[in-house]
Amino acid sequence: MRKIVLAAALAAILPTSAVFAAEGVELPEQQWSFNGVFGKFDKEQVQRGFQVYKEVCSSCHSLKYIAFRNLEELGYSEEQIKTLAAQYQIEDGPDDSGDMFKRKGKSSDYMPKPFPNDNAARASNGGALPPDLSLIVKARKGGPDYVYNLLLGYEEPPANFKLQPGMNYNKYFAAGGFQIAMAQQVKDGVVTFADGTPNDAKQIAKDVTAFLMWTAEPKMEVRHATGFRVMLFTILFTVLAYFLKRRIWARIEH
Repeated sequence: MRKIVLAAALAAILPTSAVFAAEGVELPEQQWSFNGVFGKFDKEQVQRGFQVYKEVCSSCHSLKYIAFRNLEELGYSEEQIKTLAAQYQIEDGPDDSGDMFKRKGKSSDYMPKPFPNDNAARASNGGALPPDLSLIVKARKGGPDYVYNLLLGYEEPPANFKLQPGMNYNKYFAAGGFQIAMAQQVKDGVVTFADGTPNDAKQIAKDVTAFLMWTAEPKMEVRHATGFRVMLFTILFTVLAYFLKRRIWARIEH
């Protein structure tokens, strides 16, 4: 049993491109505000996604590359970030006696892990190791479409499908033979949004996926803006070079 669950967990963190090609799993495409050259994050949506992460995902999954201060890019104020960080207990040290100690979180701290180590994580999850979600969207073929559909892909297995004990059937999890250790987490009403946004499963999945896209590419908007400026400069330079060439060669008799 332990080997089966562990194998499924390992499959969850390995690249899935070959499996998708072999199984022919088709991911329904979604419309995302961040798609395309001029794509931008919907800050309100990403904030809702962060709420979903805190209330649903953070008990098992870490965000080891995200510091509290990074949330300022989502529109949170400095005071809001300090208040949020202070709600967490961060291990620090050693002190003068050589002992580690707990303290309130600070804006400069990274999001704390839900488990002290991988063995503790496996012990709490039937042998499966919940992957860190910081880069999960970029690490999967299909990106945000894969994550979104995976969250909603739970259903009863086909009549002739042999589901292993402790596993759940997910029609988009080809990497694990459509068997995943994580039970369905995103359901209607699992969170309540303060801004009145509908809290059906599809909306919740879309918001948390947008947040995870941001954690994977927090500088995406800056990158897009820089690329656009570089393209404008390149076009302008090309036009100037063309007219300069025409002026120089116009003086030479052919």
